[in-house]
Amino acid sequence: MAVIVSQIRTSIDEQRDHAVSKAIALLRLSENEIKSAKIYKTSVDARREVRFVSSVMIELHSAKKERSLAEKFDNVKPFTHRELSVKFGSEPLDGDIVIAGFGPAGMFCALTLCEFGYKPVVLERGAAMDERVSAVENYWKGGALDPCTNVQFGEGGAGTFSDGKLTTRINDPLCSRVLEKLFEFGAPKEILTKAKPHIGTDKLRNIVKNLRKRVIELGGEVRFLSPLEDVEIHGGRVNSLRVNGDAIKCSALVLAIGHSAHDTFEMLLKNGVELIPKPFSVGARIEHMQSDIDKALYGKFAGHPALPPAEYALSCHINGRGVYTFCMCPGGFVVASASGAGSVVTNGMSFFDRAGENANSAVLVSVSPDDFGNEPLSGAEFIRRLENKAYEMGAVCGKNGAAPAMLTREFIGGSTAFSLGRVTPTYPLGIEPCGLRELFPDFVSESLAEGIRQFERKIHGFSDSDSILTAVETRSSSPVRIPRNESAFTESCSNIYPCGEGAGYAGGIMSAAVDGIKTAIAIMERYKA
Repeated sequence: MAVIVSQIRTSIDEQRDHAVSKAIALLRLSENEIKSAKIYKTSVDARREVRFVSSVMIELHSAKKERSLAEKFDNVKPFTHRELSVKFGSEPLDGDIVIAGFGPAGMFCALTLCEFGYKPVVLERGAAMDERVSAVENYWKGGALDPCTNVQFGEGGAGTFSDGKLTTRINDPLCSRVLEKLFEFGAPKEILTKAKPHIGTDKLRNIVKNLRKRVIELGGEVRFLSPLEDVEIHGGRVNSLRVNGDAIKCSALVLAIGHSAHDTFEMLLKNGVELIPKPFSVGARIEHMQSDIDKALYGKFAGHPALPPAEYALSCHINGRGVYTFCMCPGGFVVASASGAGSVVTNGMSFFDRAGENANSAVLVSVSPDDFGNEPLSGAEFIRRLENKAYEMGAVCGKNGAAPAMLTREFIGGSTAFSLGRVTPTYPLGIEPCGLRELFPDFVSESLAEGIRQFERKIHGFSDSDSILTAVETRSSSPVRIPRNESAFTESCSNIYPCGEGAGYAGGIMSAAVDGIKTAIAIMERYKA
């Protein structure tokens, strides 16, 4: 056991480990009472004077004293590391445990199963990492889009070409396990102590490969360029799958298919698997100079060597509709993220050092079935229309894949004038100046414009500073949910386990990975190895 002492403040000029001595002094502990003490998490507080705020983990020789401290101090809480324990089931396996998708949910589901002696088969529709990186970089240089291997599909999932953010709103002890595993496979040690950890797409690629190697070492199998083409369901159970024209006998199917597998959603619906439309969000990427964001948030401390590139998370409600920033990438790039021909999709990416000149973030407006229809795939169709229209608007310049864009101040002001200032757009396939209000439905445009106006009050220069909006951003979350019960399988098919972001149960690398672990536990508690 141990205790976590929170809200320990240090200046940006102090040594980071001074937080530990401050926590010890606060609790009036003597050296001989302490078994160990270390920083648990650290974040930057820029609300008034810029400073660091840390929580410190202290383990004492006396568990009784730890309990006493937790009762005495409001900022002291007990901490117990959660070990993974499983009560194994007795149902025999009559075929493989198959995991469709090798993004965060599929990776951690497979790894957990393998660590407990199971031998799953992973199907990934895209290519392995090295081939995937080559395909994506070729597309970004103007080559053909590979519909099987791209920013959305391939080893590591959509998160591979991102900032590798490990922040999450869920408060689950399994988050620590995910971080520890990522560190084990090569992530920087700082992810264990930063309140807002990130890996960067450059480092994430090797981590994913190392995790895959461990799965194979433990007896699992990972098949690339192997899409889930069809399922054969009899008596409320999947009996076999079709992959590259071949049949695979299946005892349990984990659907870790990601938010962009719209063709797979269609196939599942055709076979009687229940899908329901869910709310999601659409919008555009906004780019500022990172130095402007640093100045807006850090003030006179901008550029201090102890401070990371500044980041923000903004939200408001406009006429009952959520408007918010998402996946903010300090020192990052806007990337081309289409997964199908004739479409434009934007996303954000940064490397571990976050050293790019620009900051970018999605600015999104929530949409619901009331906006796009209540059929299971109505949301997917709404997304397809937006992405196709963005492609048509961008293609005016004669370059396939160019993205429609406009200056932020012109968008909120209702003008269509376009003259680049200090911000150089980073979208790799080029931009075409367009009136983005022609792209979006009126309720999206109006909410987006008013949201940006409100964000200006929180970050001076957010709507100006030569910032640029590049569209369209549609892949922040899945447009469907595949309902599951408390035992983690669908009522429509008793051995299908919807999992992660594509199934509507996660929103980012961390929550998807945690959901993968929980799905693995549910399978192990049903089946014996």
